[in-house]
Amino acid sequence: MRVRTAVFGVLLFLQSALVLTGGAVRLTGSGLGCPTWPECTPGSYTPVPHQAEGQLHAWIEFGNRLLTFALLFSALIAVIYVLKSGRKDLRSLAAGQVLGIFGQGILGGITVLTDLHPLPVAGHLLLSMLLIAGAASLYSRRHEPKEKVSAPTKTISVLSLAHVLISFIVLILGTIVTGSGPHAGDEKAQRFGFDIRTVAILHADAVIFLMGLTIALLVAASVTKSTKKAIYIFFGVSLAQGGVGYAQYLTGIPELLVAIHLAGATIFWIAAWRIRLSVVRASQQERDQS
Repeated sequence: MRVRTAVFGVLLFLQSALVLTGGAVRLTGSGLGCPTWPECTPGSYTPVPHQAEGQLHAWIEFGNRLLTFALLFSALIAVIYVLKSGRKDLRSLAAGQVLGIFGQGILGGITVLTDLHPLPVAGHLLLSMLLIAGAASLYSRRHEPKEKVSAPTKTISVLSLAHVLISFIVLILGTIVTGSGPHAGDEKAQRFGFDIRTVAILHADAVIFLMGLTIALLVAASVTKSTKKAIYIFFGVSLAQGGVGYAQYLTGIPELLVAIHLAGATIFWIAAWRIRLSVVRASQQERDQS
């Protein structure tokens, strides 16, 4: 029990940490600290002394690349553990982690080779969010016998599915805001070109709609205690995240608040996914007691 908790817990932690280190790369202007891929500099896979990009920027970007290898190692351990445990219901999730990490490596290379174009940068983050969802599913289902899974009621299922989809749309709009503003990872990097105020308002409107949907899910019939708890956590995280978002917008988007907002986005997504997991994996006994 402790082993599987550690295996899946470390995987979820590292998937989340990759988002934060990627944000550190962008906020410190280190996006092209390693100006080529898969090498860091032509002829070397590691930063070299006196390279034009500067040692600090090079090592920040290189450190983010190294974390990918640690993440791949963790994902492989998870695959091996799932295979040995006989949990066939977890095999696709575990395999998806490995494949997704390879996809991240390729997408990271495209990001560097396109000089930090905002489209692959956004894709890099969104793929991380999908992998975080997969890792959260593995962690959530680590103790759960597959034969005791029961389907939720249709109303709750539809509402929770809409909730997690809108949550992901909020993340997409957040990447558009980011890709239209400063902190591109390099001062010469291309931007989307959208009006930052317009896309920020659109992003905020989507969040407001999501809050209404969250309330609808909370008051719906047949919501279990575990789902209610997940909704309350999500609501609190979202309010805090919204406060940070408005604060960074009103103060000129300082790096510190952007970093906090990025960490908050990761927590926000995990909280949203936990609602969906609590609905899909709810037992009939829990549903009858709600």
